Amino acid sequence: MQVLFKPRHPHAIELRDLTEHRVRFALRRVRWRVPRAEVQMSDVNGPRGGVDKRCLVELRTDGSGTVVVTAVARDWRTALDNALARATRFLMRLWQREGDSRRLQQRLVGHEDSPASRNSTSTSSIV
Repeated sequence: MQVLFKPRHPHAIELRDLTEHRVRFALRRVRWRVPRAEVQMSDVNGPRGGVDKRCLVELRTDGSGTVVVTAVARDWRTALDNALARATRFLMRLWQREGDSRRLQQRLVGHEDSPASRNSTSTSSIV
């Protein structure tokens, strides 16, 4: 998995190694479906402080498109962890829904071709 880190604040540069480690750890179960992750960190309010550290996580997936999640917190570590947690939950729900719809389609297709369904539509007479 390729992890791109784009800090928009000078203090966020120090978090490069931590960010790459956290992204790889959070996506360890789904890394085969996420070939690229991009993380941007920025300070919304500047030197005024407050809840203003923004982390944007963009995940490019195989087959499911791009997932973009943003989290804002008091510090960058919390913002990063919150964004990664939301992104992984979303991906897991998305892939679970895709799997459910595939299983449903297989059941419907399999049901139409089964001998029981053919017998129910045909009529037979006993003499």
